Amino acid sequence: MLRSVSVLLLDQLAVFEFGVLCEVFGMDRRDDGVPLLEFRVCGLRAGEPITTTSGVQVVPQHGLDGLRGADLVAVPATRLREFPPEPLQALRDASAAGATLLSVCSGVFVLGAAGLLDGRRCSTHWMNADELRQRHPRAIVDPDVLFVDDGNLVTSAGTAAGIDAALHLVRRELGSTVVNIIARRMVVPPQRDGGQRQFVAQPVPAIAAAGLAPTLDWVLENLQVEHSVADLARRANMSERSFARHFVAETGTTPHRWLTQQRVLLAQRLLEETELGVDDIAQQCGFGTGALLRHHFRKVVGVSPMDYRHTFCAAPVRVAG
Repeated sequence: MLRSVSVLLLDQLAVFEFGVLCEVFGMDRRDDGVPLLEFRVCGLRAGEPITTTSGVQVVPQHGLDGLRGADLVAVPATRLREFPPEPLQALRDASAAGATLLSVCSGVFVLGAAGLLDGRRCSTHWMNADELRQRHPRAIVDPDVLFVDDGNLVTSAGTAAGIDAALHLVRRELGSTVVNIIARRMVVPPQRDGGQRQFVAQPVPAIAAAGLAPTLDWVLENLQVEHSVADLARRANMSERSFARHFVAETGTTPHRWLTQQRVLLAQRLLEETELGVDDIAQQCGFGTGALLRHHFRKVVGVSPMDYRHTFCAAPVRVAG
């Protein structure tokens, strides 16, 4: 259970990546039903300013002692490649004490310097992948994914991939209801990683085009009905060709694939939060039959719907699917 998050800041900090961690883990959203996490911003010494790549300074409230007892220790990106021994030891101590470690982009180099990547799958920005392999040859670097979940070690690629990794951790530890609330407040779709699969190969896109957003919001409210590209294009007041082009540009995927992913995401939530059987869930999600749901669910998530339910459902299930 995730209750406390400590963020380790080092000089030459990337502010955006730090901001992602603040937005996902540090905001008080109790009014929306999200549990408040103890959030500590830590540096080498409390009150000593941290330099950033954008020229501003960030002042941590805690020293390295703030990492002790944290359920999650997150390391945002930094341009540094050589690090003082004290934060590296603090990371090793936190890991040994049972903390999950999360890096965003080049923050993975800090974990590598601490010896925490040896024999572990990890990722980073594709531009840094070769350097990471050279500096830490015992790490198993995968540059082709947005993040890698290796249990108590979660590493992400560049910039916005940190959002995917952070939301994935929220979903893993606090469930789909909480991550959906946070994602809605951040105006990004919920993290689409599923079940026991340890990485995602596609980003979670934000919908920027004003012409598409109302249409896709409507689709999300009506996943149980059939949707063709022609129907969606008419709703968006576009030609089919223009709609398909804008859709791929804005979401990074095709309408059919996006719709399937959204239906699988809804199925995950229903498997977690209800006792509905697979056939009923298939109807509510728009798959029509349990067989079709099982096919797409396993393809996207990597496990069957019932295996997923047995792993993530908090309540006993009365109806088998």
